[in-house]
Amino acid sequence: MKRRTFLAASAAVLAAPSIGRAADAQVLKFIPQSDVTVLDPIWTTAYVTRNHGFMIFDTLYGIDGAYVTRPQMVEGHRVERDGLQWDLTLRDGLSWHDGEKVLSRDCAASIKRWGARDPFGQTLMAYTDEISTPDDKTIRFRLKKPFALLPDALGKPGSNFCAMMPERLAKTDPFTGVTEMIGSGPFKWNASERVVGSRAVYDRNPNYKPRDGKTTGWTAGPKIVHFDRVEWHVIPDESTKANALTTGEVDWWENPTSDMLPLIRRSSAISTKVTDPTGTMSCLRMNQLFPPFDKPEVRRALMHAITQREFMIAANGTDQKLWHAPAGIFCPELPMGTTVELSMFETAPDYKALAAEIRKAGYKGEKVVLMVPTDQAILQAECDVLADIMKKVEIAVDYQAMDWGTLVQRRALQKPPQEGGWNVFITGWNGLDQSNPVGHVFLRGSGKQAMFGWPTAPKIEALRQEWIDSQTLDAQKKIAVEIQKQAFVDVPYIPLGQYFSPTGYAKNLTGILDGFPIFWNVQRS
Repeated sequence: MKRRTFLAASAAVLAAPSIGRAADAQVLKFIPQSDVTVLDPIWTTAYVTRNHGFMIFDTLYGIDGAYVTRPQMVEGHRVERDGLQWDLTLRDGLSWHDGEKVLSRDCAASIKRWGARDPFGQTLMAYTDEISTPDDKTIRFRLKKPFALLPDALGKPGSNFCAMMPERLAKTDPFTGVTEMIGSGPFKWNASERVVGSRAVYDRNPNYKPRDGKTTGWTAGPKIVHFDRVEWHVIPDESTKANALTTGEVDWWENPTSDMLPLIRRSSAISTKVTDPTGTMSCLRMNQLFPPFDKPEVRRALMHAITQREFMIAANGTDQKLWHAPAGIFCPELPMGTTVELSMFETAPDYKALAAEIRKAGYKGEKVVLMVPTDQAILQAECDVLADIMKKVEIAVDYQAMDWGTLVQRRALQKPPQEGGWNVFITGWNGLDQSNPVGHVFLRGSGKQAMFGWPTAPKIEALRQEWIDSQTLDAQKKIAVEIQKQAFVDVPYIPLGQYFSPTGYAKNLTGILDGFPIFWNVQRS
């Protein structure tokens, strides 16, 4: 499509009245990072699906601005039998979007489905003998041994989060995506107005009962909705996004690119703010099922070819307030963060020597499929840096451009690269998701049971278990150092640095919470 035609089409979509919308309806128009091509937050870890999921699905626990886990759908819990039994009690007034009452058996089925996919959930399930429902409001965990992190697992805000669904949906195979969006959250999915690649619509749930409390933070506290509907408008062109925001056609742009920030900051009607102090941890993930990255020597050689600063400048420009490098396996601002062995990412690489190492490790010149999401400006810029580095170490790059939705679906495939699979891609994880080795999905070294990339790393797995069993913060910090050292031997992925992405929104919006884009608490002044 020609640029002029696209601009006209985008303007028409934004200006067009939606079906059945009342003239005085409060509408919030938002530009997400990409289209939400996968709807099920259990099937994928994509953050755009996580953000979509939190509008529709509620969670048993939430996390506040101080990273403390709080009851959300549950009124509270009781721990008995020396920590081997947890009884979670649902609060009153919970109902599904189809009008049915939320029951404990719905939640038990949802927990089991999530626990089959999410690494934190898998850990909780490994500690669990049985999940039962003694009555309609009680979810009972009978554990093999104490697991104090149970509320943290059920309330984690990162992907995959433990979304509560009706039992009939929660019984869907965990490896098959749910497409019917029925939750108990503050918004309802408006399937009739969905336009793939262009628009997603969410209507306020009039029957949602916020929990009691005065303070709302991240995913905890009362979720009070002030808009009748929220529209997500997908606009691939960055300058068109900026123009739409500065002219008032949209209210909020999730992640303005560094080259567009000066333009939108010139507008007196727009505010920009970094709402997530833990930032985004940029990660280079390799498929370890197939050559050449099935060989740890190749992975290590590529890691030593990385200078994190190059990737951070590509991602967020030269303003060092917007990125941090070098960064390791854990979020630098949080207790497990460590600087051990990070000097390798600041040393000028010897590309010729590294190319020789890669050949010696068995690389035979085969094409390496690099998946590049062209609708994610930061990731595309980082992929361009990576493609150049791989060429310098004499890896034959097959640069395959695609949209993020296609990448999300393709990265789950365990096919050989030449048959529609892949070798490498770059993504980012919220710093909170890399705060400890339990919820850090890219650290799992359980082979085909691990996250896409499927690394096998038994020493990391043993250290992870040691961390879970440790009793003090000091002990956990020491183990985190050992995990980082071992990660640079096994290389389940390569850390590329940490960046902070400001969000941009109209100044007449108030109540925007810290964390990822959350649409409760927001109102127009």
